[in-house]
Amino acid sequence: MPDAFSPRHILVRVAELAAVIAVVAIAIGSLPGLEEVQARLAGAEPLWLVVLAAAELCSCAGYLLAFRGTFCTQMPWGLTYDIAMAELAANSLLPTGGAGGLALGVWALRQAGMPTGHIARRTVAFFVVTSAANFIVLILVGIGVFLDVIAGRDSAALTLVPALITAFGALVVCLSPKLLRLLGRRPARADRAGWRARVGAAIKSGLGAVADGVEQAIRLLRRHSVPVVVGSFAYMAFDIAALGCGFAAVGAVPAFGTLVLGYLIGQLGNLVPLPGGIGGTEGALIGVFVLYGVNLTEASAAVLTYRLFQLAIPALLGAPAFVLLRRRLMRADQPALVCAPLGVDVVKLPAAGRARA
Repeated sequence: MPDAFSPRHILVRVAELAAVIAVVAIAIGSLPGLEEVQARLAGAEPLWLVVLAAAELCSCAGYLLAFRGTFCTQMPWGLTYDIAMAELAANSLLPTGGAGGLALGVWALRQAGMPTGHIARRTVAFFVVTSAANFIVLILVGIGVFLDVIAGRDSAALTLVPALITAFGALVVCLSPKLLRLLGRRPARADRAGWRARVGAAIKSGLGAVADGVEQAIRLLRRHSVPVVVGSFAYMAFDIAALGCGFAAVGAVPAFGTLVLGYLIGQLGNLVPLPGGIGGTEGALIGVFVLYGVNLTEASAAVLTYRLFQLAIPALLGAPAFVLLRRRLMRADQPALVCAPLGVDVVKLPAAGRARA
């Protein structure tokens, strides 16, 4: 097992996360000038907090469904749950901007016997399909708010510009397989040997895996794979609903367009390399909502309420799943049989080759 996922490292991360949350809570409760935020948090509606928790559970279920649909629909549900929930917990605990969960999934699937090439392609595909839901919704809602079809602040800089930038990014992703394959076909220099040759071969292999993964994601979306499409959109939509419940618990919910765009743009703060994105995500979400005209006090109280549940629920679900996953994989005599039968990518052979086979 990689050192980052050893029990000792996980306990350290849990302690760090708890310490950061404690410091934030003490600061909110003691620093001057935050009385309004304190009052809103103290007066949060319990019913909306229950709905918020339910929405986060549904978001986790969406992640689980998308994971299973992308990697292997024949994988046992128990193993699927353990890996998916452990990934979500890793995203909450490891300061890797969401990459920690994917890395944990790669290790677990490799231990379970899934071929390395399949893991590489499907990991890229999983990242693309879960990001595609965010891209599509941001483009549609941004244009809709700009055209006054959807309620929200119709500033071009805050609606149309993010939508166009996202559309350009989506186009680049769709065209990237051809470009990556062109780069991978560059002939190796004959004078390179040793570690340079190995690095060059690894880069070419990586470019090929990314290209294959993007194509696999596009194929899954075009094929309208129900688990992938429903799971990826549910993962995002219920998380947005949870943020809306956070606003409802402490005040008023912003307009639909403002809520969605504020969430999708503000979540970029999760890329800051801090455990669970604490600090970066909250600051980005609050800052974006203030730009969209939401009251600072209300945005701060709502975001802090939402983030508490967004971090705690995956951690509570993922910690037991992580323990069960380690036991399942490390104690199995034949790890490859744990998730058999595995569905793997089928390589299409030429007609002559199929005839000979």
